[in-house]
Amino acid sequence: MLEGKKILLAVTGSIAAYKAAFITRLLIKQGAFVKIIMTKASSDFVTPLTLGTLSKEPVLIDFLKDENTGEWNNHVDLGIWADLMLVAPATANSIAKMVGGNADNFFVATYLSAKCPVFVAPAMDLDMYAHGSTQDNLKLLQQRGNHIIFPESGELASGLVGEGRLAEPEVIVKHLENFLKSQMSLSGKRILITAGPTQEPIDPVRYIGNRSSGKMGFAIAIEAIKRGAEVTLISGPTSLDTPKGLRSFIQINTAKEIFEVCQENFEQDAIIMSAAVADYTPKDFSEEKVKKKADDWAIELTKTQDVLKWMGENKTSQKLIGFALETNNEIENAQGKLERKNLDAIVLNTLQDEGAGFQTSTNKITIIGKNNKSLDFELKSKAEVAVDILNYLETILLIKG
Repeated sequence: MLEGKKILLAVTGSIAAYKAAFITRLLIKQGAFVKIIMTKASSDFVTPLTLGTLSKEPVLIDFLKDENTGEWNNHVDLGIWADLMLVAPATANSIAKMVGGNADNFFVATYLSAKCPVFVAPAMDLDMYAHGSTQDNLKLLQQRGNHIIFPESGELASGLVGEGRLAEPEVIVKHLENFLKSQMSLSGKRILITAGPTQEPIDPVRYIGNRSSGKMGFAIAIEAIKRGAEVTLISGPTSLDTPKGLRSFIQINTAKEIFEVCQENFEQDAIIMSAAVADYTPKDFSEEKVKKKADDWAIELTKTQDVLKWMGENKTSQKLIGFALETNNEIENAQGKLERKNLDAIVLNTLQDEGAGFQTSTNKITIIGKNNKSLDFELKSKAEVAVDILNYLETILLIKG
């Protein structure tokens, strides 16, 4: 959720300021870009050198950068730069200044210039936190659209035990992640995606398979995660790295296995079946490797269970998108599959198009909807194709029934 996000961390003068180092490290580890503002009082508790080293950015404390040249730090540009601003720890004094707009330091001036969501994590002794003025100030900050990460109860620096302890760094970072996720277009949506080939065993060594690399399904999963979806990815054998942020990843090998796993995970908001599932499997499996004897070898095949057809027959509110890889009569064959299997849409790609199909990093698709209205797309990277497919999914998720 935080990868590539620009986070402005403001540290004020609390004994809990040392936790800013842990917050910074967690944010950087998640792939965020972090810039840090410190009040002069906070530097008594943690050094700018520490936070600057962890963030890999110079720490800003005052308006004036260089007394000799008059060079100054631009609080307006900083407020515009940030995707999120986090004040942690936030003292009672700093909270009061934020409410009153008392811009007598670089931190408050930047806060007043911020165009992004602001998160405030209070830290103070229990009586200070419970005082009516502090509580009123926190309510005012909330009313103005700020997000409060409320303190925890525990042992305080004074020796007392109660509310006022800064939330733990992991909790603070989780608040930011949850907020970003809530703002995403597929937040809260459960999506099942299948990818890759199946392998139908002949004996312990040989199998019948296909040329699917899994790249298209994995690209769709990655894009769905970026949009906040809870993604279950079911994949046949591939050499691809498992995407980060999945709700679950299930490895399968055969058409029978994918059928069973899809049945177990059928309760979803949407299902995208991009896996290349075998239509036929060897009727008999040899427990031992079949030796080379005769010039000819006939293998009797039997039809596999049609997982996509079963889903179309049993779906209720799920939106179901299938794939069709064709070599001739492409539109006609895809439309027939769409109707026969009761799909909400089908993604057609053809081996007639150079750069499309299996084992490539690009694809060229046509999306056909229930009304047989088709959308044609140019040859693109599979990551870009995934964007087109997810954009289409979002439109049909808005359609009820």
